Amino acid sequence: MQIQADSVEDYISKIPEERQEVFRKIFNAVNDNLPQGFKENISYGMVGWAVPLETYPAGYHCTPGSPLPFISLASQKNCIALYHMGIYAKPELLDWFVAEFPKYSKRKLDMGKSCIRFKNRDDIPFELLAEVSNKITVQDWISIYETKFKK
Repeated sequence: MQIQADSVEDYISKIPEERQEVFRKIFNAVNDNLPQGFKENISYGMVGWAVPLETYPAGYHCTPGSPLPFISLASQKNCIALYHMGIYAKPELLDWFVAEFPKYSKRKLDMGKSCIRFKNRDDIPFELLAEVSNKITVQDWISIYETKFKK
């Protein structure tokens, strides 16, 4: 279920009302803790943060001319999903996150390669999401991306 939106506020207004408050809290946990240089955007039907073209003109190799994505947040059919490309690309960050998660949540971690799914709004580890958002700088992300993904 992709949401067509022009801004974060527009996106939030289009998700189910019962999810809006918790979505905003996750958004703030990430947005308030990202290192300087990432820019908020709407892409691929999600709220996101990316390295802007002014900083990294090469952009995203899968979609030439677009900013390099880093973190995305989406309201999906059965959950709110946070996609953190740094967790996907940096095994030691994944290991750290998996080890830390039980300290912040009673729920089992529901995760794919970069996707962390939250089905229960009452047990979201906002502090952990804030912390993981601050672990990779723009320059770190560009370096990781160029080493691991760019062809």
